[in-house]
Amino acid sequence: MIQKIAGWMDHVLLGFWKSFFEFARELGDIILFATSSIRLSFAKPYRWTEMVRHMEFVGNQSIGIITLTGLFTGLALSFQIYLGFKLVNAVNLVGPTVALGIARELGPVLTGLIVAARAGGAMAARLGTMRVNEQIDALDVMGVNTKQYLIAPRLYAAVICMPLLTAVFDFVAMVGSWFLVVHLVSLDEAIFFDKIRQTLEVRHINEGLFKAMVFGLVFSVVCTYRGFNTTGGAKGVGEATNRGVVVSMVMIIILDYFLTNFIRVYYSLIGIPA
Repeated sequence: MIQKIAGWMDHVLLGFWKSFFEFARELGDIILFATSSIRLSFAKPYRWTEMVRHMEFVGNQSIGIITLTGLFTGLALSFQIYLGFKLVNAVNLVGPTVALGIARELGPVLTGLIVAARAGGAMAARLGTMRVNEQIDALDVMGVNTKQYLIAPRLYAAVICMPLLTAVFDFVAMVGSWFLVVHLVSLDEAIFFDKIRQTLEVRHINEGLFKAMVFGLVFSVVCTYRGFNTTGGAKGVGEATNRGVVVSMVMIIILDYFLTNFIRVYYSLIGIPA
């Protein structure tokens, strides 16, 4: 019996270490993939046209869904906070609470999840299709640096557009909050804006925009890596797309926690209350 338990534990530990080393190897490959793509982007010819084209896809084509999601996020969050604060007679704090939550956490996180699912999945699918159809191999034969041409513009587009989309999300969410607080539950509009002005600072907004840049880099690197290294035909394209989106979304949520604590430590070091 003891030998069976020991054998089972050895099997579990072996599987754990195997998974850990596989994760570490893949993480190293992704980091090398990203750094080499960014480094090659500084070599001529510069792919400005490609970057602008991908910015239009990642940014402009995401505004609709970001606006819709931001509006109803602001409405739902404000209503739930209003119901809770009403119990303790603190309804005047609904505005600043929603503003802080949206600017520092929900804005960048939800924007990252939405854009990772929409644009990141498309990146992985497009590159995966090019790989299995041997279009990437053809570009290599033609002397085109595929990382510079296909990967770097997508990375820059995601990093640039994510803070802009987050700003749109924050603004629309606060419009939704204002509409609910002032026009649906009939709280004082002047108090709503005054409390926000007293509580929300520029650094709180910058926190969310900084997080959005990191999230944009993360999902674009993960999804392009998955697509660029696709194998197995049409089935492989689907698996690469699915895995890229899932890993990106999980990484965004995990990174949000660590970035929040990193910012808090930074504030404590420079003597600013978090």
